[in-house]
Amino acid sequence: MDLNARTAAFVLGIVFIIVGVLGYIPNPLVGHMADGSPAIFATNSMHNLVHIVSGIVLLLGVYTALTPSLALKILGVVYAIVAVLGFIMPGANGMMLGMIEMNMADHWLHIALAIVLLYAGFGLPAVRTATA
Repeated sequence: MDLNARTAAFVLGIVFIIVGVLGYIPNPLVGHMADGSPAIFATNSMHNLVHIVSGIVLLLGVYTALTPSLALKILGVVYAIVAVLGFIMPGANGMMLGMIEMNMADHWLHIALAIVLLYAGFGLPAVRTATA
């Protein structure tokens, strides 16, 4: 299987939605654990909603006139901005913009996501290419 922007947008869109939903369920990875303490990646309802919306944007890129490459580029830029803000805003661990709970693990993950999304948007072919 050749990797292309459409496949990347589809897979990443599904992953974003799963992570967003998982944030509402107590677990040790994302959100909060059953005892109320933060998971590895601290999130709150707004942060979970952002993940779900990000996944929907990517899937819209796959299934509508919005191209997968454009959806990946837009989200890549957004996540790059969020990553930078996470490191420069006062109180790096806590709330971003007073609404979105984050911790240092989130900030590093946002850097990785920005790189992956931007690479997929700019570096991958839009659709599967024919192989000889």
